[in-house]
Amino acid sequence: MGEDMRKAGGAGKGGGMRRVAEMPLDQAVNEIEGFLLWEAEKDRARTRAEAFCAGLPWLTDSQRREVELRYCQDQRDTSQAYLERIATRSAALRTEYEGVYRALRRRLITALLTGTVAVAVLVAMTAVGMSTR
Repeated sequence: MGEDMRKAGGAGKGGGMRRVAEMPLDQAVNEIEGFLLWEAEKDRARTRAEAFCAGLPWLTDSQRREVELRYCQDQRDTSQAYLERIATRSAALRTEYEGVYRALRRRLITALLTGTVAVAVLVAMTAVGMSTR
């Protein structure tokens, strides 16, 4: 996800949309979603920076702009690090859950085959028992 967010962050620059257009649909949707989420995160950072600076009325206009820029950059860095941690954890969970799913699927198939064999043996034994009477 963090990588998607970085890639998506560049989607609005130059050939980014062409790159999205050349992707499979599900990957393109993920890129667009990542771009929109990152833009919303940047807007939230700007809004929080403005609110923070509103509490500091003694700042000059240039100081206010500088504080807002630094606040936004810090917020973006924090958000990116957080998203990268989430992406790493999500990938680990996905791998873990896929392994559990494969193991459960094997157990289910084994149980189904065992049950089918047991039913076939019972039917065969019943058929042999009825034919000997």
